[in-house]
Amino acid sequence: MFRLLTISGLILLGLIIILVGTWGALALFHVTPFNESGRYALAISFGLVALTSLIMLGFHRWRWRALALHGLLFAVVIGWFVSVEPSNTREWQEDVALLPYAVQEENNITIHNIRNFNYRSETDYTPAYYDKTYDLSKLIGVDIISVYWMGPAVAHVFVSFAFSDGEHLAISIETRKEKGEAYSTIKGFFRQYELYYVVADERDVIGLRTNYRFNPIEDVYIYPTTGTLQEARSLFLTYIEKMNELKKQPEFYNTLTTNCTTNIWLNASGKIEHIPLSWKILASGYVPEYLYETGHLRTDGLTFEELQKRSHINKRALSSEVNEDFSSRIRDHEGTSVPNR
Repeated sequence: MFRLLTISGLILLGLIIILVGTWGALALFHVTPFNESGRYALAISFGLVALTSLIMLGFHRWRWRALALHGLLFAVVIGWFVSVEPSNTREWQEDVALLPYAVQEENNITIHNIRNFNYRSETDYTPAYYDKTYDLSKLIGVDIISVYWMGPAVAHVFVSFAFSDGEHLAISIETRKEKGEAYSTIKGFFRQYELYYVVADERDVIGLRTNYRFNPIEDVYIYPTTGTLQEARSLFLTYIEKMNELKKQPEFYNTLTTNCTTNIWLNASGKIEHIPLSWKILASGYVPEYLYETGHLRTDGLTFEELQKRSHINKRALSSEVNEDFSSRIRDHEGTSVPNR
């Protein structure tokens, strides 16, 4: 029995060494400020220390010395990692250059820097922003927008708030990238992107995806949600509060824990009827199906497959001009844009 426990303990230690070694090597490669050669050298060196520790598990005399050295180096890496701080003063890409913020006076909420670029193609556009005052008492519903480009399991999910005067305000939680920087899922685990709330006109944030972004093609779905007016307004205020907080104190985006869908879930927690945490929230492509299963989508008696087909807006968007009535035209079918009660 003792021998069995020893072997089990060594196997567990080995798995921990592999996980710690992999994470530490990736962290050193992505976080340290050295050139590419220097980052490779650090990552490989840490990986070799992990490999040595793994081998030394088989040698009782050297086992604990190797583990102590590995643990010490890992503590140094952790210390370096947590010392990296987010910033609002980098050389940002043009589409995330301005931070949105809001000023509230009772029911009137004035939002500054609402993005509404004039696109000629995905990469050719004229930057444009506007300020607008929204009457909270006219907020009538919330739509979930789900965007797919690489299969059913992965999607970018964001929300759009509907007002009784026909206005829609979309808020998409994304990465704030620097000039020349591209998105990487792996880099997203290692404090490489600040968190950014894209507060935009639907002609921008939806029209870009349906009418101008074709490599790859993005399939866009709009799902009206259920819920009370109070829940919708409480959620809107939570987004406004978070947006203002990020202007004062930036935060890092994280691919797993602080991304587009987990932040929606966190913002909704306590504001609408409870949505239990599920793997379908982490596998973002299944979020609409999960909301359907938990009764948070307006279904009109349709199966999810029928609702999904009806909610697909690409054809309607492509047949429409991206102009003043874009939001109404992409919802121009029975069952959408129904106010929350």
